[in-house]
Amino acid sequence: MNLFSVIRLLGGLAMFLYGIGIMEDGLKSNSGSALKKILDKVTGSVLAGVLTGTLITAVIQSSTATIVLTVALIGAGIMNLRQAVPIVLGANIGSTITAQIMRLMDVDAPGNMLLEFCKPQTLAPVALIIGIALMMFIKTNGSKTVGDIFIGFGILFSGLMNMTAAVEPLSKSAELAALLGQLSNVPLCGMISGAILAVTIQSSSAMVGMIQALSSTGAMNFSMVYPIIMGINLGSCVTAFIVCSIGSSPDAKRTGIVHIVFNIIGTVLFLIIMTILQRMNAFGSAFWNQMVTSGSIANFQTVFNLTTAIILLPFTNQLAALSRLFVKDKPIKAPCYAELCSLDDKLYLSPAVALNEATKAVGAMATIAKEHFARGCSQLLRYVPEQSGVINTDENCLNQFADSSEKFLIGLSKLIETKAQDRQLDMLMQTVPNFERIGDYAVNLQELGQRLKADATLFSDEAYKELEIMCNAVKEILTITVDAFLEDNCEKANSIEPFGEIIDDMVRTIQNRHIQRLKVGDCSVCGSLVFMEVLTNLARASHQCTSIAVLMLARRNGAILNHHHDYLRSLHESNDADYQTELHRRHEQYFTSLNQI
Repeated sequence: MNLFSVIRLLGGLAMFLYGIGIMEDGLKSNSGSALKKILDKVTGSVLAGVLTGTLITAVIQSSTATIVLTVALIGAGIMNLRQAVPIVLGANIGSTITAQIMRLMDVDAPGNMLLEFCKPQTLAPVALIIGIALMMFIKTNGSKTVGDIFIGFGILFSGLMNMTAAVEPLSKSAELAALLGQLSNVPLCGMISGAILAVTIQSSSAMVGMIQALSSTGAMNFSMVYPIIMGINLGSCVTAFIVCSIGSSPDAKRTGIVHIVFNIIGTVLFLIIMTILQRMNAFGSAFWNQMVTSGSIANFQTVFNLTTAIILLPFTNQLAALSRLFVKDKPIKAPCYAELCSLDDKLYLSPAVALNEATKAVGAMATIAKEHFARGCSQLLRYVPEQSGVINTDENCLNQFADSSEKFLIGLSKLIETKAQDRQLDMLMQTVPNFERIGDYAVNLQELGQRLKADATLFSDEAYKELEIMCNAVKEILTITVDAFLEDNCEKANSIEPFGEIIDDMVRTIQNRHIQRLKVGDCSVCGSLVFMEVLTNLARASHQCTSIAVLMLARRNGAILNHHHDYLRSLHESNDADYQTELHRRHEQYFTSLNQI
C-alpha cells in the first residue's frame, strides 16, 4: 500500500465522517419535535426506556448524541438516573443501525434493477442529486434539512467506496495478513487495537465502516474481526463519558459511567465466551475462519449490543447503584430555584428539545416573578424586615437566569431553522427581560416600604386604600399574563391590553386625587414623593405585562410582529367589541372601588 493509497484511504475516512455529521445534523433537526414527544413520554418502564434509546439513536444516528442529550435532560430535572440507564442500553442497540445501512456495500445485483439501484455506487449519486435538488430548487421550510440528510447519506457512501478502493491493494499484502493473523491468535490484542482506534477517531461508526471496507480485501476472517468490533464498542463510550463529565451533575456523570460499565461487561462476557468457544472449536473451524463481509460485521455488532442489553436489562437498578460507587454526591448548596438551572448547552443536540426546555424555564421564571412581585407589594403596605432576604434572594435568582438564558438563547438561535421556532425564540428573548424588570419593580416597592418605615412616614387612610386597590389590579394583570404564557393562551393575552389601559387610567386618577390631598395638607411632601414613585413602579409593571402579551400575539400574527405601536394605537382607536367589553368590565371592577374611598 503506497502513499497515494493511504491518502485515498484517509480522504475516504474524512468524507465518511463528514457525511455522518451532515446526516446527523439533518436528522436531529428534522426529527426534533418527534424526539421531544418521545422523551416527554418516557416513564419508569425499563423496556420503554430501552426502546426509546434505540429509536432515538436509530433516528439521529449517534449513540453519543443520545447519551449527551439524556445527560442534559437529567440536568434539566426532566429525567433521573433510573430512567437514563435503560436509555443508555437502548442507545447501544440503536448505534448498530449505521453499520446495517453500510452493509449495502455487499449488494450484488446482476440483472436485477431494484437490487442494482440499492448498490452504493447507485445510491450515493442518487442521494446527492436529490439533496442538491431539494436545497437549490425547492424553497420550503424543511427542504434544506431533508436535503442535508440526503447529501450526508451520499457523502457517507462515497467516502465508504473511496476507503474500499484505497484498501484494495491490501488484499495481496503479506504484512497485513501476518498482522491480522497475530490478532486472531490473541483476541485481547484485537480488542485493545479497536478501542484505541475508536478513541483516536472518536467515531465507532467510522471505525466499523473502515473494518467493513477492509473486509472487501478478503483477508479478514471472523476470528480476527470480532475482538476488534468489541474493542470499538468499548472505545466509543470514552468520548461520551468525557463530554458527560464536563460541568455536569453527579447523576449526569453516573450516566457516562453506566455507558462504560455496559460496554465493559459486554466485552468481558463476549471475550470470555468467544475465546472458550474458539478454543473448543465450537461450530467448526470453517465458522471461525470464514471470510467476513460488510453484512456479517454489521450482524455481529448488532448481536453483541443486543445480547448485552438483554442480559443487563434486569439489572438496571444495580447498574445505577454501581455508578454511585464511582461518583459520590457532593455536599453542594442547592439552587434557589431548580427550574431556573435547567438550560444546558448539551440540549443543543436537539434544537426542538432545547427550545421546549427554554420555554418551560421562562415559564418558571414568570411564576417566580409573579410571586416575587406579590411579596414586594406586601412589603410596601406593611414592611417586615425578615422578609427582605427572601426578596433579595429571589431577585438574584431572576437576574442570574436572565443572564444565563440570554447566552443560551443566543447560542440556540444559530441552530434554529423553521420560521415557527424562530418566532418562538424571538418571543422568549424579548420576554425574559420583561419578567426580569417586573422583579426589579418588586425590589423597588420593598425599598419604598423600607423607606417609609425608616422615616416613620405614613400615608393617609385614603392613600393606603388606593395603593391596595392598585396593587391588587397589577397583581391580577400579572397573574393573567403568566397564565397566558404558561398556557400559550392568546385569548387571555388579548384581554391584557384593555386591562392595562384601565390601570393607566387608575394611575392618573389616583395621582390627581393625591395632588389634591397634598394641597390641603392631608399628605406630607416626603410621603408624596414616595407615593408617586410607588405609582410609577406599579404602572411600569403593568406596562411589562402588556408588552409580554403583544409579544405572544405577534408570534402568530405577522402584521403585529414589526409594528407593535401601530397595533396598539389601532386597537385603542378601534371599536372592537371584545376590547370594549373587557375595557368596560375592568373599569366597573376597579373604579367602583376607587370611587367608594
